[in-house]
Amino acid sequence: MLKIASLNSGSNGNCYYVGNEEDAVLVDVGLSCKETERRMKRLGLDMQKLRAIFVSHEHIDHVRGLAGLAEKFSLPIYITNKTKVGCYHLTHHQTIHFNTDEPVNIGSLSVVGFAKMHDAADAHSFTISYKDIYVGVFTDIGTVCDNLIQHFKTCNAAFLEANYDDAMLENGKYPVFLQQRISGPHGHLSNAQALDLFVKHKPSFMSHLLLSHLSKDNNDASLVQKIFEEKANGTKIVVASRYEESVVYNITKNVIEPLQKKKLKHSTQIAMF
Repeated sequence: MLKIASLNSGSNGNCYYVGNEEDAVLVDVGLSCKETERRMKRLGLDMQKLRAIFVSHEHIDHVRGLAGLAEKFSLPIYITNKTKVGCYHLTHHQTIHFNTDEPVNIGSLSVVGFAKMHDAADAHSFTISYKDIYVGVFTDIGTVCDNLIQHFKTCNAAFLEANYDDAMLENGKYPVFLQQRISGPHGHLSNAQALDLFVKHKPSFMSHLLLSHLSKDNNDASLVQKIFEEKANGTKIVVASRYEESVVYNITKNVIEPLQKKKLKHSTQIAMF
């Protein structure tokens, strides 16, 4: 079983947790060290099980708390050399270079980074696996490329970007140049692009889809929830918040009927799906 949670998802900060009973990793740390700790504690996630941090790209909403968290908990940061150039606040001893498409073993977990289309130096998405259970972290992507499709097809669960609604972006307050950057081939995935990927390439065993990195100004969570639920066909659809952590989801090889949820402090819950 793998446990997954979004600690935050949006242009104000991104951080995604994937782990089992022994080992865990974070993909990106766009929250402060203190806030990352606070949210993990509310979810009942043990900081001592963290073994590494993987960095998707150098934009500040993905690396804001990276150095501090890594330093405090002696965590290695897996990052490509090109991405590291843009992370001026990292020290050499904190970082380990990972190679595209080559598995990295982190305790009992295996993490693979693959190239994606985004306006960063060397942007990567990731799959994290344990005993043939696969979780994908697929955000900040401008184009649904073959890489993304092939990895998406393997996933029992995924964090998938659904950044903007086409009409809301076109008719919103953003200047034309920014609209073009967001909707361009190295920008972000629209609701329509993400939904097309989901409908055409979702594996039958995908139990959870966490829709991620929604724009504050150019999207609507209820709209995204509705259009994906209409095509879910048994997959649980969750919209990851830009303001708070998600619940923790338990991912197994098979889709399991939901059990009663266990309430934690601060009304945070672990969803047993």
